[in-house]
Parts: sequence; structure tokens; C-alpha cells
Amino acid sequence: MNDKTPDTLPAAPSAGSHGAVPDPRGQKLHAQSTGDDKVMRMGTASIPRLITEFAIPSVVGMLINGSYAIIDSMFLGHAVGEIGLSAMTVANPIMIVFMAIAMLIGNGGNALAALRLGEGKREDAERALGNVVAMSLVAAVVVLFVGWNPALVSWVLDVSSATPDVRPYAQTFIQIICAGFILQCIGLGVNNFIRTCGAPNRALGTMVIGLVGSVAFNALFVLGLGWGVFGSALATVLGWACSCLAVLQYFCLRKDVPMRLRLPALRLAPSMDATILAFGLPSFCVQAGMAVVNFFINFQLVKYGALSPIGSEDALAAIGVVQRIAQFSVMPLVGTAIALQPLLGFNYGARNVARVRKTLWYGIGAATSLALVMFLIVEVFATPIAHAFGISHDGLADFTAFAIRVQFLMLPFVGFQIVSSNYFQATGQPAKSVFLTLTRQILFLIPLLYLMPLVLPQILPQFNGLDALYFATPVADLLSIVVTAVFVAWEMRRLHRMQQMFGK
Repeated sequence: MNDKTPDTLPAAPSAGSHGAVPDPRGQKLHAQSTGDDKVMRMGTASIPRLITEFAIPSVVGMLINGSYAIIDSMFLGHAVGEIGLSAMTVANPIMIVFMAIAMLIGNGGNALAALRLGEGKREDAERALGNVVAMSLVAAVVVLFVGWNPALVSWVLDVSSATPDVRPYAQTFIQIICAGFILQCIGLGVNNFIRTCGAPNRALGTMVIGLVGSVAFNALFVLGLGWGVFGSALATVLGWACSCLAVLQYFCLRKDVPMRLRLPALRLAPSMDATILAFGLPSFCVQAGMAVVNFFINFQLVKYGALSPIGSEDALAAIGVVQRIAQFSVMPLVGTAIALQPLLGFNYGARNVARVRKTLWYGIGAATSLALVMFLIVEVFATPIAHAFGISHDGLADFTAFAIRVQFLMLPFVGFQIVSSNYFQATGQPAKSVFLTLTRQILFLIPLLYLMPLVLPQILPQFNGLDALYFATPVADLLSIVVTAVFVAWEMRRLHRMQQMFGK
């Protein structure tokens, strides 16, 4: 996979006084509604205003998406106890894999659609939308087969280090969410296209609908009817269904949108699908890398938890809380990066290089500010957060608070790394984006998760192997931030040459 990042770009589309954009065949695509104006303003309106308009709904939307797992954990923690939190920890890597697949298809298609709209190729953008839906259906069939095949689901539970007591609860949760995966794939993946259509508030609304539904169904099924893990999983799927229906209604029934979901566009196009997967690979690697890390962490927790007074199952419960907070804290940063994607893609496709540079730096500033706020919250309220998840044992609550504080040491600088990695994805440089993503999730973190329990107790005897696991994340973050800074410096020089060439 090679990035195509020459210092020249295809001829930029010109905009007439009424928003008309020439397509490749020389025809005019006249603005039929305000939908076209919303797209074209990405190349002309104030960048800080656009980022604010796109980022607020995107950040809130990602927080909502991250709230699903937190809601499940909080309901289960209070209704079932630590065994419910342990089951969610075992199932968490699988849920992350599902999100990775949805983002692989959805974010890749959305990045391609944004570039094509910037080039004035509306029909190609609609084909990308249709192919994303078709690819989601194919992925859903595969996921359903894996989740309901006894041998495969048993292997998944083994990989996720499920203990005998936790295993049946985790299996129930996994199989139910496998059945509802198509709803998540469309509700999350296709939702990003709504932002590219210039309607970020509508994109947020579809996610709010899903969260409200999930909370209501959790309250009914888990607390009201006492269905435990089964009820929590069912509530999650029904929440996805609410979002999915809202997204489909926007693209199928509304007529004033720049892109519509049309039946002919559902026909798979191998060359376009390969491009979609290439563009979506960085987003996939972010989530898939997180899943791999979670699998490895679960293994290390069972190993070192058994050697500590806490024990394996309580260690799984504690890391479950830390993982939920970690994912939730990073969501605003991911949301900011996603919000920048259509702005970066449109202006890069239209070769507005100065706007690309400004968008990147404003986005980094916004993400850093959000990261600092999240850092202060988790550092100050670490112990109350542990109690909020139903962890009542004082020793376990203290250990959980310690793990939260250590793991988030580098959070204020993580926004820079996430936004910069996404920049390369949005501008058609997926290989660079994948590499930068892997530095944080795989190349640095997994070796450190293995080495820290062996090395840190030798240097600082007050920490045992279980304690040392949590120091791996801030060290990996630091290393990946340094590498990303080097890539960004090189990219700024390339953009400077492009700006001199194009004069804008």
C-alpha cells in the first residue's frame, strides 16, 4: 500500500456564483438546495467557525458512542456486581473489533466521498455511500457466522482470557451483539456521511437517539426485569437500531441532501471498495490495535492478578473500569479528528493548501484543550469514578484509582497524535496514518506491556507486576508523540512547497 502524495493535485473545481460545480464530463451540477451550499462553504467559510460547528456535534457524538459501554458497565456493576464488570472486560475487545470494522468501512467511504465532493464528483460520492452500506451487509453476515459458531466463539473467549466463572456471561453478551452488528455498522459508519453533507447537528441527533434508547432499555431490562448480561446486550443492540433507522431516514427519504442512498449505488465496485478500505485502514488500525492490546492486557491481568492479593477476576473488573474511562476520554479527541476529516478532505481535493494547514493546526489546538480538560477530570475524580461503576471493595477501588491516574499521565498530548494521524488519512495518505496509529497501539505498547512487569519492580520494588502494567501506556504515548511530530514537520515542508506552486 503506497501513499499517493505528490506535490500536485488534480485540477480544482471552480464554483460559480450559485454554487455550480463542473463534473468530470463537463456538465454542471447546479445547487438544487441548501445541501450544496453547505458542502461548498467548507472551502470558503471561517475555519475556526467551521471547526467549532463540526467538532461540537462530532465530539458529543463520539462521547455518546463511547457511553454505550460505560452505561452497560454501570448498570451491570450495580445490578450484578464485579462478575458483570469482568464479563464486560472479556467482551470489550470484541466490541472494539466491531467498532473497528464499522470505522474501516464507514470512515474510509466518508474520506473518499469528501475528496470526491471537493473535486465536484457527486456521483462518485454517492457510489461511495452505497458501497459502504453494501460492504456493511457483507461484514454483518461474517460477524454473525463467527458469533454463533460454537467453536469460533469458544476460541474468541479463550483469546480474551475468560475465566470459567465469567465465561457464560461473556458468551451471552458477545452472541447478542453479533446478531445486531449490522445496526452498529450503519448507525456508526454511515453516520459520518451526514457530517460530510454539511449537517453535523443532524449526525449528532442520530447518535443521541441511540443513546437515549440504550439507557431506557438498560433501565427496563437490567434494573426493571433483572435480565442481567442478556438484558444489557439486548439494550445495546436496540440502541444501535434507533440510530440506524435515523441514519437511513436521512439518506433515503430526504431530498435536499448532497448525497442520497440509491439502489444502483449498492452494487459493489471492486476498485472503489479497495480505495475505501485503504482510506479506512487507519481508523480500523486505531480500533483493532486497541482490541489487540485489550486481548494482551486481559492475558497479563489474569497472569499477574493471580500473583497479587487482588486476584484475577477483580483485576479484570478493575481494568474494565480503566478501559471504559480510557476509551471515553479519548472519544472527544477522536471526535475532533473525525470532524476535521471532511474539511481537510474537501480543501485538499480543491487544492486549498493554506486552508488545509490552518485546519490542521486549529484542530490540534482544539484537541489538546479537550485532552487537558479530560486529564484534570480523571486525575481529580479517579476514586469517585471507580465507585460509580459499582466497585465497593475499598482495596480494589484504590487500586482502580491508581491505575486510572497512571494510565492518563500523557493524555494532554495525545490529542496532537490522534489529530495528526487522522490528517494523513483525510488527505489520502493512508500508509502514513496507519504507521502512526500502530506506533501508539501496537509497536510501542504491546512490547512495553510485556517488559514493564519484568523491569519496573526491579527498579522500583514498591510496585509489583500488576502495578507495572499501567505504566506501559504513558511511556508508549510519549514515544508515539515524538514520532508523530517528526512526520508532521516533514508534511509541513511538503505543504509549503505545494502552497508556493498553487498560490493559495
